[in-house]
Order: sequence, then C-alpha cells, then structure tokens
Amino acid sequence: ASQAAQLRQEVTAVLRNASADRGDELVLVLNTGGGTVTGYGLAAAQLMRVKDAGIKLTICVEQVAASGGYMMACTADRLVASPFAVLGSIGVISEQPNVYERLKKEGVEFQTVTAGKFKRTLTPFKKPTKEDFDKQKDDIESILLLFKSFVAENRPKLDIDNVATGETWFGKDALERNLVDELITTDDVLLQKLDSGAEIFSVKFGVKTNPLSQALQGASLDAQPQNLRGMLLTWLLQGAASRPVAEMGPYW
Repeated sequence: ASQAAQLRQEVTAVLRNASADRGDELVLVLNTGGGTVTGYGLAAAQLMRVKDAGIKLTICVEQVAASGGYMMACTADRLVASPFAVLGSIGVISEQPNVYERLKKEGVEFQTVTAGKFKRTLTPFKKPTKEDFDKQKDDIESILLLFKSFVAENRPKLDIDNVATGETWFGKDALERNLVDELITTDDVLLQKLDSGAEIFSVKFGVKTNPLSQALQGASLDAQPQNLRGMLLTWLLQGAASRPVAEMGPYW
C-alpha cells in the first residue's frame, strides 16, 4: 500500500510538469514479482493515468515483471527488458493452511456465524467442502478473466490464451511471445534518449523538511507540552516538518 501511495505521488508530479505537446516521455524502471490483485490493479491504474494524459510511457524491466508486475508492465507504450529478465506469470493463485483436523484432535471447535451463502467458503478453521472449493475456483477464474482482458487490451499483438498459463519466460523467450518489445538495459535506453538530445530528470517521492521546525523540535526533545496550546503548537510544527513532496531533478 505504501508503494502504491508513493507511485501515486510520483505520477501526479510527472503529470503536473510534463507536456504531451512538448513530446515528454516517462521512463519507469520496474522490478516486481507481483502481489495482491487490488494493490497491483491500483498501481496499473496509476500508470494508465500517464497514457490517458498523452504522455508516452516506456517501462524497463531489469529483473522481473511477473503476475501483478506484468499487469503494470503491459500498460507501457514501449516495454523493454534486460536479456535475462523474467516476465509473465499471467495467472491467479489462492492458498491458505487448514488446521481443522488439528483443532478437532485438540478438542477445539471454531464457530463462525455468517449471513449470506458464500460469506465464508475456504477458511483455515472449518472443514472444507466441495462446494467451498468450487466457489473459490469460480472466484479466481473470474479474476483471471479480468487479468487476461486487461493485458490483451494493452498488448493487442499478444496471443493471450497462449501466455496466460501462469508460466514465466526469460528475455529471449518472452520476446518471441510478444510479452516484451525489445531486449535492452535501462542504461542503454537512457543513453539513447540522451544522445537524441533529450533532457533527463529523475522523479522520487520523499518528505520535505522545514529547517526551522526541525530546529525547534530538536531543541525541545525532552520537553513535553503541558497544556493544550503547547500540544497544538507541537502538532503544527510536526505538520510543517513533514510535508510529502515528489522531487524532480536532473538524472545526471
């Protein structure tokens, strides 16, 4: 969640400063093996904001863009990867331990009250049934369908049924399957831009510190506010001392 929030701030900073008319382009270095559907769906949506604004998006995969990571990667106008990067894993998995038999042996019964036929299906504490498994299977199949549709929409040249198997491929094999457009390192992508006359800036989310409030806080670390006015002053200083910003500066 924190990384998604950081990405939101960085994308917003880019959109507030970049211009499609000027031909600006965003180059994103991506390395992730995926995670939750909701988290990576939000991250991919943040990258779609860039495309919706008319800013060209190049994504460089240095080591891995798998599962939710590939959901992000496929939003690129130009998707490149290093020769031994791993891409793919277009699939969905759901797993959890089940301790029902162990609890039964110990004489422990876990009771749950629900309203709604499928409010609880597979859980660690109840004896699973075929109906539970069937419902869970239907749920993850529905998620896979959404995943495949999103990838296919963003990479129309991709044979989605051929690659949406949960498998991963290294650079050359990924290129043959149209999972990536080119095998090249991030360094060479940036050097190409530099040689073409582009100005390159690095965007990084951070916290901007107010020097005055920092000094005042440092001078009274051992002093605790004794009244409401003192508490309010401390809160205001803390607010001024930690304003989130997305900083932009020359890459070289």
